[in-house]
Amino acid sequence: MDATKVDWSMGSQAARLADWDAALAIGRRVAGPGVRVPPAERARLREDFAELVSFAEERIVEFTALDPGGYRSRAWVMGRGEWIRANLGGLQRMLEPLAGRILAKQSGQGTLRRKALGAQAGGLLGYVSRRVLGQYDAFLPPDDEGLLYFVGPNVAEVEQRFSLPSRDFRLWIAVHEVTHRVQFGAAPWLRGHIRSQVDRYLGTISLDSTDFGRQLRRAIDEARAGADLRGMGGLFLLLNEEQREIVRHVQGVMSLLEGHASFVMNEVAKDHVQDLDRMRKALSERRRRAGSIERSFQRAIGFDKKIEQYDAGERFVREVVSHSGMEGFNRAWLAPEGLPSVEEIAEPSLWIARVAGS
Repeated sequence: MDATKVDWSMGSQAARLADWDAALAIGRRVAGPGVRVPPAERARLREDFAELVSFAEERIVEFTALDPGGYRSRAWVMGRGEWIRANLGGLQRMLEPLAGRILAKQSGQGTLRRKALGAQAGGLLGYVSRRVLGQYDAFLPPDDEGLLYFVGPNVAEVEQRFSLPSRDFRLWIAVHEVTHRVQFGAAPWLRGHIRSQVDRYLGTISLDSTDFGRQLRRAIDEARAGADLRGMGGLFLLLNEEQREIVRHVQGVMSLLEGHASFVMNEVAKDHVQDLDRMRKALSERRRRAGSIERSFQRAIGFDKKIEQYDAGERFVREVVSHSGMEGFNRAWLAPEGLPSVEEIAEPSLWIARVAGS
């Protein structure tokens, strides 16, 4: 048998949904290699993050009183292409519940469709790979639990452009990503909860063009009537009621996760990172320097919403900790019922009254 004909997908439907090899190739072209990092500096990046991730985890556990359990956090310093490959794998795992339904409606091999989907996925991840500094992948297989990604060329580029002290900057961003690892370790139910929300959302997607037309007409009517989008964006109008409920819930969860990571990142850094204000300004300037076309693309893929999640979520965490202490805030990690809604993120007193007590 020709080895190239062997199906290594282990029965995965998502593996047949798009041309993932093309996605990786296009993603790498869009990403580019980034700034050149000499071999000695690549080795130093790996050594620094290996040390700093372990150091950060100890400081975070002390500060938050959360027990991450399981494997210790560990760093993987990678290039942009490796980051794209890792996230294409995650995308396939996420799309698996929907892939079978899509393929059942397709006739023939659908080569053009597969290449088009691959091109779209690759182009998107190629762009994102140029911006991301670090990432905690909550949906890795169990044996990889605790693994954190750091995109070496992007870290080096920010340090060079803004003349930042390397070790302090690397510790600062390591604290943010390790905090995510601690969150999921301290709340073992959280990974399954988010996964169930994603699966539930994918299950609500109709592949019937008639249904989409009905949703589009309803969206037009709501827009003409002056619908209140509550910061969700115009695409929110295209969602049905069940989808809107899921999106609102997930936005609240993501605001909690990102806000808590930013809060811990900045509080822990006060005692261990020098020139913190300068680093904050550097990242803010990096976002602001994006051209008008890039900013439009960021809005289209939700980058601006992610920044809003950082800011709104951090305000929520600070107010709750100020009122109820760390122990009161940590009730958010006990069960799904303790997660804040988007309304509670905006008005922390509502969550305090419901969960932390007055």
